[in-house]
Amino acid sequence: MRILGIDPGYAIVGFAVVDFEGGRFRLADMGAVTTEADMPFEARLKAIYLDMCQIISTYKPQEISIEKLFFNTNQKTAIDVAQARGVTILPAIMQGLPIYEYTPLQVKSSIVGYGRAEKKQVQEMVRTMLHLKEVPKPDDTADAVALAITHGLSITTRKQLEKYG
Repeated sequence: MRILGIDPGYAIVGFAVVDFEGGRFRLADMGAVTTEADMPFEARLKAIYLDMCQIISTYKPQEISIEKLFFNTNQKTAIDVAQARGVTILPAIMQGLPIYEYTPLQVKSSIVGYGRAEKKQVQEMVRTMLHLKEVPKPDDTADAVALAITHGLSITTRKQLEKYG
């Protein structure tokens, strides 16, 4: 199965394309969609949307894994990120791709085994699991890789539960 992991944002959208077969992960590609701070917000949204259309068209993922938003104290930032998140997943919605959401706690628990793990611990586990020479950069890309892996691991868990009840 090909999974597209997405760490949403409006300055940087991390993405990772991970193939998951036979309990093994293989990184197909990763990167970040970036927008400039001086761009009008609407232009940033359009750029994110168009880049995500291209990523989905190029890599043809079967499922999408994205970070579930949680509200922090800065409401304006939360609203802007929510708008960017919407245009980020719109191409997947338009193609009928299943979208799965995971909280940071779920990702940390899945990757490290501890929900309060530090970001560096998650990044190092991602590097190790995919046999990478270095931790993916920027952090948003590393988070997207972790989201894709989390989804693959959750698929395995669901299949085991279905098999053994």
